Amino acid sequence: MNRGVNARFVISNTDVRKCPEGNLPEYAFIGRSNVGKSSLINMLTNQKGLAMTSQKPGKTQLINHFIINDEWYLVDLPGYGYAQRGKEGRENIRKIIENYILEREQLTSLFVLLDCRHEPQKIDLEFMEWLGENGIPFSIIFTKTDKLSKARVADNTRVYKEKLLESWEELPPIFLTSSEKKEGREELLQYIWDINKELTK
Repeated sequence: MNRGVNARFVISNTDVRKCPEGNLPEYAFIGRSNVGKSSLINMLTNQKGLAMTSQKPGKTQLINHFIINDEWYLVDLPGYGYAQRGKEGRENIRKIIENYILEREQLTSLFVLLDCRHEPQKIDLEFMEWLGENGIPFSIIFTKTDKLSKARVADNTRVYKEKLLESWEELPPIFLTSSEKKEGREELLQYIWDINKELTK
């Protein structure tokens, strides 16, 4: 089912206290630099230039709010672990991310993006561990599935799940996406719609 999505940019900032008021649910997207976050957001909203895609990793340094169908916010968070920012830059980004995730009551679910071509990376595993310790509900989105054969995608995601199960009792929801081929869009939007439906009950 092809969902119509009306998306518009609302505000960018570095301070969680300046995020939009009200109690609409927020779904935030985060991942390491260059994981394909902007492309995924553009694919989900069917708007090419909504989130700025950049050849230079580490471009998003702000919390960006987009309102979807006047019902929920899609939140684009800064990427983590971008080495060339320098120590102070990384520390600032870490604070922005942590303050939003820990303090934002409207945060309903966080999507952690992982590039399906890579084996489990320490920085991602530690970040998810931190989310678990803080009781933050999250899902995993594997990106760039069009870059590998279906068999390789299945192998790589299986390895990832096994690695996660070394420290997690159960796995979070997992989505496979390709922004190029618009794959995974319906599943993701359905997941968000289902949660929103529950919330309005």
